[in-house]
Amino acid sequence: MNAAARTAPPDPTAAQVVGFMRPFIERALKDRVRYRYVQPVVLHEGEGFRIEAPCCSRNVNREGEVIDIALLTPSPDGRWRLQARNHAAGVWEAHAEGLSLGEALDTLCVDAERRFWP
Repeated sequence: MNAAARTAPPDPTAAQVVGFMRPFIERALKDRVRYRYVQPVVLHEGEGFRIEAPCCSRNVNREGEVIDIALLTPSPDGRWRLQARNHAAGVWEAHAEGLSLGEALDTLCVDAERRFWP
């Protein structure tokens, strides 16, 4: 018996939640303050979502190529962790934890400190 046959099938409830959350995040990003003229992409990554978009400011990528913007990951308690990309170091850095998804998206869309939309 191969490893795939021993693996349990994915939980259909989890797939339904992911299918619901992605469009919710995409709609929320339309209300962001910075770089409203670019189209960010929401990608399912692990248990969370990675957001990427073209680099319009050319601060991170001079050619305007796609860069990572934010990483949203769920906690076991149903709250969310919001991370920003440190492009110089090539790592994700914690920005806020213990947020509702709405709070995380509000923080991301306003981005008063320009940590997400450089």
